[in-house]
Amino acid sequence: MFAYYLDLALRSLKRSPGLTALMVLAIGFGVAASMTSWSVFRAVSGDPIPWKSASLFVPQIDNWGPNGRNPDGDPPNAMDYADATALMRDHRAKLQSAMYQISPSVVPADAAKHPINVSGEAVYSEFFPMLDVPFQYGSGWSASDDENRAQVVVISDKLNQKLFGGANSVGRNASIEGRQYRVVGVLKDWNPQPRFYDVVNSGGFDSGVKDVFLPFLTAIQANLQNDGNTNCNAVPKEPGFVGLQHSECVWIAYMAELDSASAVTAYRDYLQGYARAQQQAGRFGWAPNNRLRDLRAWLDNQHVVPSDTKVSLLVALGLLLVCLVNTIGLLLAKFLRRSSEIGVRRALGAPRKAIYLQFLTEAGMVGAAGGVLGLLLTCAGVASVGWVMPKDIADLARLDVSLLVLTLLVAVVATMLAGLYPTYRASRVQPAWQLKSN
Repeated sequence: MFAYYLDLALRSLKRSPGLTALMVLAIGFGVAASMTSWSVFRAVSGDPIPWKSASLFVPQIDNWGPNGRNPDGDPPNAMDYADATALMRDHRAKLQSAMYQISPSVVPADAAKHPINVSGEAVYSEFFPMLDVPFQYGSGWSASDDENRAQVVVISDKLNQKLFGGANSVGRNASIEGRQYRVVGVLKDWNPQPRFYDVVNSGGFDSGVKDVFLPFLTAIQANLQNDGNTNCNAVPKEPGFVGLQHSECVWIAYMAELDSASAVTAYRDYLQGYARAQQQAGRFGWAPNNRLRDLRAWLDNQHVVPSDTKVSLLVALGLLLVCLVNTIGLLLAKFLRRSSEIGVRRALGAPRKAIYLQFLTEAGMVGAAGGVLGLLLTCAGVASVGWVMPKDIADLARLDVSLLVLTLLVAVVATMLAGLYPTYRASRVQPAWQLKSN
């Protein structure tokens, strides 16, 4: 019977090609717009490290007081040097790392090549296991390297290609800002989006790859200045990078791994105790005002998902709804024009169920055709997202099998749902009236 319904649907669609084309175009454009917007929204709102995000936390300490708080009462979204190093020294989390952005110059061993300006991060050794950073060669450095301010570095695969031709460079030296650093690890292709570990400086999305990772205290000792955001509630009393370290300016990102509810509670209590100790010492003249958010809550708090993508998705879904309403009207007009055919079939004994199946099959075929058109338009839409979205975000939109399957499925299901009311009206045609009038 399904083959019979398919045959009836094809005949019906061929009898009114203009109306059929109009419905297919409406479904195709509506689905393509919504799926293109969904591809962008999915990319920017996804969990960057889903297997571990629930145990990654970002602490905030209010070192500015009521006059420096955000409108919602939150403390600064970064830390100053004193608080970041104190939390690292007390080490109350399973794994943790303070970090700040650097932009050093790397000099190739080949004198004929020009120095390379790269982007990087100064971090602690626990940064790599905490974030499950993948290595192609070697590994990160040790905790003793942190304490001893060792001249070691982890580089990206991209920089390894430029400096050492992609070979295993562990144990070799790289010249960074005039100092020799021993390569201890080479990363695989790792550039998570959003850049969840340093939202403060990246804003969440940054297409540039981090090429060098140096020990935090080594970078401080080498006077590698902060290349990220620096916010101050007062002018530092001393000039330069040393003055920044002695000030209340916030410029250091921080992340900690807490693998249980009790660990979260204990760490939150520790932050309160730390802030009270600073208050008693006279540094803070206000009650503790700390925050401890897990990664998903932190990304939401920092508004990492751009509002443009949400608005675009809502507009696209609205367009799809308008297209479906138009399709409902077209299907209703098309089905009711065949009232005499329906009356004859009903008079010959066809049950209402058969009428439902016949016309829903026809609606499904329209949806399938619209879905195929939607697939082509979605491909074009994803390729042209850069015209309306920032490049860093547009580059995240990807075509994959799941998106293509979802596009076709949405087109078919949405069209069949749109066909329910026209099919209901068609199935209620009274055979006696049709036979009498015809």
